Amino acid sequence: MENAECKMTVSEEIELKGHIIDSIILPRVLDAIMDMEGDFEILSLDVGKKKTDISTARMVIRGKDHEHLDKLLDELQMLGAVLPVKNVETEVAPRDKILPDKFYSTTHHPTYVRIKDRWMRAKDIEMDCTIVIEDERAICKRQGLVKKGDRVVVGHSGVRVEPPERSRKPMDIFGFMQSDVSPEKPINSYIVDLAKEMNQIRENNGKIIVVAGPAIVHTGADKSLAELVRMGYVQVLFGGNALAVMDIEKQLFGTSLGMDEHTGLVLERGYKSHLVAINEIWKVGSIKDAVKRGIIKEGIMYECVKCEVPYVLAGSIRDDGPLPEVITDVMEAQDEMRKYIQDADMVIMTASMLHSIATGNLLPSWVKTVSIDINPYVVTRLQDRGTSQALGIVSDPGMFLPRLVEELKKLE
Repeated sequence: MENAECKMTVSEEIELKGHIIDSIILPRVLDAIMDMEGDFEILSLDVGKKKTDISTARMVIRGKDHEHLDKLLDELQMLGAVLPVKNVETEVAPRDKILPDKFYSTTHHPTYVRIKDRWMRAKDIEMDCTIVIEDERAICKRQGLVKKGDRVVVGHSGVRVEPPERSRKPMDIFGFMQSDVSPEKPINSYIVDLAKEMNQIRENNGKIIVVAGPAIVHTGADKSLAELVRMGYVQVLFGGNALAVMDIEKQLFGTSLGMDEHTGLVLERGYKSHLVAINEIWKVGSIKDAVKRGIIKEGIMYECVKCEVPYVLAGSIRDDGPLPEVITDVMEAQDEMRKYIQDADMVIMTASMLHSIATGNLLPSWVKTVSIDINPYVVTRLQDRGTSQALGIVSDPGMFLPRLVEELKKLE
């Protein structure tokens, strides 16, 4: 240990504050320092004695040189370490979409920057972006939106990150950063608790976003999703071309990809039905026009139009058509989704790996996240984002959504 300490030539003092022990922040900080071959000395540790008490720790972090110390501080800051109080540093972007070499890369946790000796919360925070200072405001932006001359935050001085902390409630279905995914979890009790949480959000005029894939239609759960929209439990719908096409095909022909909804048999030449559905919508101009003209009389998209629930249909390379309202530029689709993300109270993702992971990457860490999928990989991937309020359920959405609607009706 003596030899290791001799090599550490630069140091910096940091502070940890909050529920740093039961939220595993302190152990993660110490692990990170050792994994990165740094050194530390705990100057003081004040442990809260009650559930509501916070704990604080002051530490000296040592590195081999300034570059090594900077890497250590970058990592620790993402875990919630508070660095010495300094104003934020910026450099101008040399060209559109080009960032300064030492640009600050964001997490999806609440982030503050110090401007003129005042802490300002960064607006529209999400992971893997940067922060631009505009008129003394801190705004999180994806790289593609940065313009030449923008003042981009660099380094880690004057930046403070607040990582998620474990819920103080004694019982909470949204476990703290859990990634243990199993089909043997008590799904029925989860459905009851989730229904109560959704009902409370609706009663408080909150916002629930549902991300859904075409399997919702294939499994027959489309009626349940349409009912959730009608009951006021969906404020925004995210999906792709396939979800809308399958839903519209089912209303026009009683099939999804040619499969009869009653018999499960693929009808002769039924594979053409989804193309006909796309064609019918193009004839009138849009899904909304098809609803207004009485061409579509039921279904998920019908309820969204009738209930004035906005929807974002993001295209992909495999799309047929696509429908008129599908956004085929993926970055444009991302930006449209961003308009609805920041003030969401809950996001329910089901039966779509592509759109669920895309949505997960845009979400701030404080939004309650529910992942329901038959594929354990998708559930694990979405829970492991570092959100403090994640519920992962390995189940068939075709069985889950009807049960959820039943429980919500009991609360009406």
